[in-house]
Amino acid sequence: MTYGKIRLEAADGVAVITLADPATLNAAGLDMARELAHALCAIAAGEVEARAVILTGEGRGFCSGANLAGGPAGREMDTDDKPDVGAALESTYNPLIDLLRDFPAPIVTAVNGAAAGIGCSLALLGDIVVAAESAYFLQAFRRIGLVPDGGSTYLLPRLVGKARAMEMMLLGDKVSAPTALSWGLINRCVPDAELMTTASAIARDLADGPAALSIIRKLVWDSLDADWGTQLQAERQGQKAAGKTDDFIEGVSAFLQKRPAAFRGR
Repeated sequence: MTYGKIRLEAADGVAVITLADPATLNAAGLDMARELAHALCAIAAGEVEARAVILTGEGRGFCSGANLAGGPAGREMDTDDKPDVGAALESTYNPLIDLLRDFPAPIVTAVNGAAAGIGCSLALLGDIVVAAESAYFLQAFRRIGLVPDGGSTYLLPRLVGKARAMEMMLLGDKVSAPTALSWGLINRCVPDAELMTTASAIARDLADGPAALSIIRKLVWDSLDADWGTQLQAERQGQKAAGKTDDFIEGVSAFLQKRPAAFRGR
C-alpha cells in the first residue's frame, strides 16, 4: 500500500512508523488513522519484518489530535439531526487503539513536540515512551467542548492517579515532558537532538530480545483489568508459553556458558 499520511520503514528488526503530515502537526484524521492501522496490521502479520516498532511524528509535533479542519462535513448524523462525533471512534479510532494495545511486539513512542488530544493517547500507548525535552502532553478536548477519547479516561488515572488525571482533563493544561517524567507518565525525557537516537537504541535492544517480550507486554496490559488470582494464573500460562520457545533454550545455554544470548524471537 502507498501511504499518504504516514511513512513506514523497516531495517534490522525495527520498524519505524512516522506520522507524516507536518503542516497540521500530524493531525490524526481518518485517513491517517486508517493508514496507521494498515501499517500495524502488516507488521503484526509478518508482511513487514520487525520485532519492535517506533512510532514518531515528522516535524515540530508528534500528533496534534484529530483533524478538525474539515468541519462537520462528512460526519454521521444522529437521530436528532445533529452530528454524531463519536461515530468515528467506533468505526476507526477505537479499533486502532485496540490494535496498539494488543500489538504482538513492543512499541516505543518517540514524542516530539505536541502530543495533544488523541495524539496524547497514541503517545502513551507506547510500551516505552521517550519524549524530547520540548515535547508536551495535552488533553485538549475541553477546549473544543468534547470529552477525552482514545482510551485517555482509562489510561491516565492508572498512570498518574485520579487527581492528576482530573487536572489534565478538566483544566486542559499542557504537561511538559520533564513534568511528565516526574509524574511517571513517560519513561525518558531527553534533549531534542537525542530523541531518535535514544528511541532507536531502545527499540534495537527490544528487537534483539526473546520472544517472551511479547508475552510480558500482554501480561502487563492485561494486569490493568485483572484481579490477583487471575493475574497469577496468567503468569503461569505465560511462563508455559515462554518455556516452549527456542529463545528460552538459548537464554539458559548462554547463561550457563557465560556468554551473551543470541535470541531469534521464536
